[in-house]
Amino acid sequence: MTFPSIELISDVICPWCFIGLRRLEDALAEEGAASAPITFHPYQLDPSTPPEGADLRERLAAKYGGDPEAMFQRVEQAARESGIPLDFSKVRRTPNTLKAHTLIARAGASDKGTQHALAKALFEAYFLEGKDIGADAVLVEIASAHGFDRAEAQALLEDRAALDSTRAEAEAMSRRGIRGVPFTIFGGSLAVSGAQPVDNFCQAFRRARGT
Repeated sequence: MTFPSIELISDVICPWCFIGLRRLEDALAEEGAASAPITFHPYQLDPSTPPEGADLRERLAAKYGGDPEAMFQRVEQAARESGIPLDFSKVRRTPNTLKAHTLIARAGASDKGTQHALAKALFEAYFLEGKDIGADAVLVEIASAHGFDRAEAQALLEDRAALDSTRAEAEAMSRRGIRGVPFTIFGGSLAVSGAQPVDNFCQAFRRARGT
């Protein structure tokens, strides 16, 4: 069965991207297209985050002002409505996601074919388990369950050219005018911005499919 291309621009520390991916998956299942491949593209919510990461609450308070707990509660509620038991009490750090995105890129169809599963595993590790997905040891552990040899994964995390390529692609997404994620593109041209309801993803998929 032939499906329209589906591209998802996201960041693995963006809760709405996690929610958007789940809603997209649910929509594809409803459309009988659960096996439709999704190509993931990198986006960094805050590329200025230091390599060692930062305290999440301090970072958000400095950016938006005030206590972020009310915002956390709203996002948790939306996540639970989509079947994701998100609990921000477990999420303490905000990592730099350049290395995570580099692993996701290498896990694509032309290399590992585990991109979707790896991206989901990274979302789950961060939002459900509170793991620091900016740390090499954590990334190697997750990658080793999704087609990577541990030494291969570690070498990739230290590959300056690969990291520079990921950074360039993330910057290119911003230059295309994408200012918020998730951002989903069906069939190369039909764009859906945000973690839309399942029905909206279904409609977009049908339009891209011509049905």
